[in-house]
Amino acid sequence: MPRNVFVLGLDQHNLEILRRLPGAVDLTFHGLLPRRQLQGAVIDVPELLYRAETELDAFDGSVDAIVSFWDFPMVTMVPILCARRGLPAPTLESVLRCEHKYWSRLIQRGAIDEVPAFGLLDPDVPGPVLPEGMRYPVWIKPINSASSEGAYLLTDDGDLHRRLPEVRAVIDRLGRPFQEVMEMAELPAEIAGLGERVCLVEEAVTGHQMTVEGFSHDGVVVIYGAVDSFDYPGSSSFLRYQYPSRVPWPVQERLADLSRRVIAAAGLTRSTFNIEFFWDPATGAVHLLEVNARHSQSHALMFEMVDGVSNHQVMIDIAFGRTPQLSHRAGDHAVAAKWYLRRFGDGIVRSVPTAEQVAELERTLPGTRVEITAVPGERLSERLYEDGYSSVLATIHTGGAAEEQITQAFQHCVGTLAFEIDEVRTP
Repeated sequence: MPRNVFVLGLDQHNLEILRRLPGAVDLTFHGLLPRRQLQGAVIDVPELLYRAETELDAFDGSVDAIVSFWDFPMVTMVPILCARRGLPAPTLESVLRCEHKYWSRLIQRGAIDEVPAFGLLDPDVPGPVLPEGMRYPVWIKPINSASSEGAYLLTDDGDLHRRLPEVRAVIDRLGRPFQEVMEMAELPAEIAGLGERVCLVEEAVTGHQMTVEGFSHDGVVVIYGAVDSFDYPGSSSFLRYQYPSRVPWPVQERLADLSRRVIAAAGLTRSTFNIEFFWDPATGAVHLLEVNARHSQSHALMFEMVDGVSNHQVMIDIAFGRTPQLSHRAGDHAVAAKWYLRRFGDGIVRSVPTAEQVAELERTLPGTRVEITAVPGERLSERLYEDGYSSVLATIHTGGAAEEQITQAFQHCVGTLAFEIDEVRTP
């Protein structure tokens, strides 16, 4: 009899990838609350937990695993729901040590040296200034957010005062629900006393950005892949992820070692994770950017294209208490990328490419998959979970034998996909 896997925020794209996993014929995947409900304009974590429990209790069958690959609130709901049912999962405290940006920085600083300078800022005090000892440029971030929402690069006091209203708006929406989760855990006094209305300020570091993915299980931390990140020129908005990383192997080994030490210090186990780094090729300097107590669903199709199996396999294995066994370079492509077709600036979407046009494009370019994310009638500035600088109109996966081939495929898509967007000028 198939075992039942409940996935918080399950979408069609990831369902299709899950169904292609080895052994998926013996699993039945069920969506547990839609993503639009989990990450809506208003997030009420106790209510979401109640609704999830109600769905699970009403299910006529066994609940064999509860998983998710999304960030807040799903990444924190999984350990809570699993603990209530005795299912394998990390502890809530270990997840929060990764997801609470300031707490995570303290853990990192105690484990490794490759951490940028950081401090706290109260966004509500009159005339806020940078934490003592810090100088521009810096990044300001809410203590918790999703998809880089509320994170801004600041170059002077003018930037700080101009961006604070936007940062406060994210805190107004996400601060209280995150604090509700924090109150469910055992916290050290220095973290419990912070509250929800506080920001992290970090030294702005530069270099080549990349992400290390891995898992922690049965006392062992394993790294299974590294993904490169490339921004749009002159911007901090992602242009593409690319797998496998082209960074020299000794650098990847160094990042793997740092990752193992940080994950062990956080006490994270029975979990996937991903850690973002900056590496400066000129100086060799490395800085840890962020720790996430989950794998990246954005990387799933790339892993499948190159390795033959997506990184969702690791999540499923751990959810059933198994040590993951991954394939390596057994896919159809030597290299794969996920591209973000973005619009910089506001606008109202009038029309997007049709499903027939997308299908024809995918037939023309083998190894290419296109997902339109723009919706006719929407105003781009009203979207949630964007990076604050741009809006994603479509995501495009390309796979091929070399970087040049996947780049040409993306460029062909950009030249073919037509969006009609009315410009909206913001004051």
